[in-house]
Amino acid sequence: MNMTLDKHKALRKEIRDYVMISVAMISYGIGWTTFLLPSKIPSGGVPGISSVLYWGTGTPIQLSYFAINATLLLIALRILGWKFCMKTIYAVTLLTVISRVFQDHLGSLHLLQNDPFMASIIGGVFMGSGIGLGLAFNGSTGGTDIVAAIINKYRNISLGKVFLVIDLTIISSSYVVLHDWEQIIYGYVTLIVSSLCIDYVVNSMRRSVQFFIISDRYEEIGIRIINDPHRGVTVINGEGFYSGREVRMLFVLAKKSESHKIFQLINEIDPHAFVSQSAVIGVYGEGFDKFKVRTKRYQE
Repeated sequence: MNMTLDKHKALRKEIRDYVMISVAMISYGIGWTTFLLPSKIPSGGVPGISSVLYWGTGTPIQLSYFAINATLLLIALRILGWKFCMKTIYAVTLLTVISRVFQDHLGSLHLLQNDPFMASIIGGVFMGSGIGLGLAFNGSTGGTDIVAAIINKYRNISLGKVFLVIDLTIISSSYVVLHDWEQIIYGYVTLIVSSLCIDYVVNSMRRSVQFFIISDRYEEIGIRIINDPHRGVTVINGEGFYSGREVRMLFVLAKKSESHKIFQLINEIDPHAFVSQSAVIGVYGEGFDKFKVRTKRYQE
């Protein structure tokens, strides 16, 4: 019974990941093909390289984008594993199709073409949100996302900073084709905005909270939390300073998205329970993020 339930939950999680990756690629495609490409504003990563090739040689963006990512995926397959790469292959293929469709049907819109500054900001928001959402659900748009995912796997480094360093070089090199520093500056604006959006979206999705729960029915509450949402519970012995009465306090760490479920079950069991909830900067260990630290070896 439990195995069947776990399989269903895993299937729902996989379906949710692919749905959210699809939304992420649509957001990225809108930012890239609707706001940046028509205004000749360079972007980072493989889309930036594809844009430069498109402006310089007329090569369709979807062709160069797919070819470069196919090469990078072969390299990343061994490091990141099939699970990450399969979702990335899906994301890359979807974005390749979306970019072609958007160019054919939305390319004539030329949104904010006379206001490149606003186009760079809005395009950066759409692209950064798309990248962040894709990474939060175990996918990516390929290219520098793959490089950033590899670095982030072994080092606790901000994803936005990784993109900022890699993409800065790509945007600067687009001067070879555009010969216009003003467009390059707009590209820098897009890069900064998208980097901020990446960190905001990823950190929002991974945000954790901690609970301190005081209730006479602490055992029932603890059992419910362990069963669903499957979070560990620690019982802390305490004593009321004024009343002198012994109390049992539950300590729980959970994802921000699980807060409503925890409050709901507490209210069902003991509406008079005393509950304290607070945000935490980071939670590492089973069920949360992994430690990403450099290990040192000391010789005796």
